[in-house]
Amino acid sequence: MNQDERRFDFHGLGMALKQAREEKGWTQAYVAELVGKTDRTIMNIENKGQHPSFNLFFKLVTLFDISVDQFFYTEGHRGEGSCRKHIDVLLSSMNEKELVVMEATAEGLKKARETEVQE
Repeated sequence: MNQDERRFDFHGLGMALKQAREEKGWTQAYVAELVGKTDRTIMNIENKGQHPSFNLFFKLVTLFDISVDQFFYTEGHRGEGSCRKHIDVLLSSMNEKELVVMEATAEGLKKARETEVQE
């Protein structure tokens, strides 16, 4: 049996957690209290990409309603580069109003590209 040797990069998770926490106006100490850890643990996950235990990972992503696909389907499995992964992380941390702006931007870029091709 082949064991998967991939190491997950949790810097993106840390970034998404930090943004979600700040949007709620919560401190690292408050989040740590909610999940039964120290504020130093939360700080290390947010700032250093420290690998949380599965239990803590589950608590944090459910607490902040963060999609986990981007952390498990890495570029080797989805064919996506680091830029796309970074954009996925940023999109996951946006509110509905910000997502509407991003959607309009993407539609505008698509339309501009189609116009260039026709010329």
